[in-house]
Amino acid sequence: MNKVFIIGLPRTGTTSICKKCLDFGFHVAHTAYTDKTFEFATVLADTPMFADYKALDLAYPNSKFVLLERELTDWLPSIKQLLQRMYENVTRTDGGFNPIIKRCYQQTFSPFTFDNINDDAFLSQAYVKHQQEVLHYFNQQPSKLLSINIQQSNAVEELSKFLSIKTDTTHFEHLNKGGKVTAWKDIEHPKKVASTRKGKATALPYSL
Repeated sequence: MNKVFIIGLPRTGTTSICKKCLDFGFHVAHTAYTDKTFEFATVLADTPMFADYKALDLAYPNSKFVLLERELTDWLPSIKQLLQRMYENVTRTDGGFNPIIKRCYQQTFSPFTFDNINDDAFLSQAYVKHQQEVLHYFNQQPSKLLSINIQQSNAVEELSKFLSIKTDTTHFEHLNKGGKVTAWKDIEHPKKVASTRKGKATALPYSL
C-alpha cells in the first residue's frame, strides 16, 4: 500500500476519519498543499484529494481510496454553512485562499456562485455527481476503493479491514460538531503532518 487518500467531499467526516487513522498509527494530513506533505503523510484527506483522485491514482498506483458518504439531510446544512464562510476567499482575485483550494472548490461546485452555494438542489447535484464519478472511475479496480458512511455501526470495522489494521475501537469520534471546522487544528499528535510549509503552498508532486 502506497498512500491512502480520503476523497469524500468536505463535511462528510474527513476530520473524524483522519483522527481514526492517527489512532491506527498512520502519518496523516488533513488537506495537503506541499510536496513535503505528500512525501511524509501516508493518509491524506480533503483538499485537493476529493478533486484530484484520478491524478493521484496515476501518480501513486498502489494506493487506496476512501469515499465518504453522508445523508444529504445532514450534509446540506453543513456544507452550505462552510461554503458561505469560504465564499469571499474562494472567489477573490486579489488574494484569499491558496490557488489549490480555489481550484478544487470552484471545480467541484461549479459554477461557484453565491446563489448556487445557497441552493439545496445545486449542492445535492454536486454531491451526487461526485459520488457517481468516483464510483464509475473505480468500477474497473474495485479493490482500491472503500465507500463508507462513518455514522454506520460497522464503519470502523470496514475501514480497518480495508487498511489491514487490527483495532478494538468500534466508532468514530464525532468532530467538528455544530458547524465547527477547526477540530483538526486542536489535535496534537506526533504523526500529524503539516498541510503547508510555514503557511505557504508549493507545487504539487503530481500532474493534473
